[in-house]
Amino acid sequence: MLIASNDNFLVPDLTFVFEFVAFLTIVAVFAKWILPALNKAMVARQEEIRSSLAAADDARAEADETRSQRQGILDEARQQARDIVTAANVTAERVKSDGQERGQAEYERLVASAEAEIALARQRAVEEVSGRLGALVLSTARQVIGREVDATAHQGLIDEAVSALRSASAGSQA
Repeated sequence: MLIASNDNFLVPDLTFVFEFVAFLTIVAVFAKWILPALNKAMVARQEEIRSSLAAADDARAEADETRSQRQGILDEARQQARDIVTAANVTAERVKSDGQERGQAEYERLVASAEAEIALARQRAVEEVSGRLGALVLSTARQVIGREVDATAHQGLIDEAVSALRSASAGSQA
């Protein structure tokens, strides 16, 4: 009956049984030796992927930390550059004002020196003119009076004329 051919397709024959046993044998071999190796490889691959993702997260975190450190260093360098520029501007302003002060002091010294030289020259000129004026007054007085005027005898008159002349010249200069 098992070997005999049956027209009913719902009833299994012997080939089906052998095929089913062969299938179960193949499944058992797969389950016993091949699936554990595949599962082991998949678990290892999963662990490798998991460790790679963890390493990528760590690298990303480290890159973010490095980026923030780099940004901090750049900000610090920018601040130092601003401080250096500010200090240079302050120094330049100080040097400029010092130069202006020295220039102003030199100008005032030169003006004072020139004023002193002018006053000294004016004094010399007044003394020279007053000396010549005394001689000129005596000469004029001789010509007007017609007689000899003694400079030593009339020194008081000469000094009075010179001081009057000085006061007149001082009043006209002021």
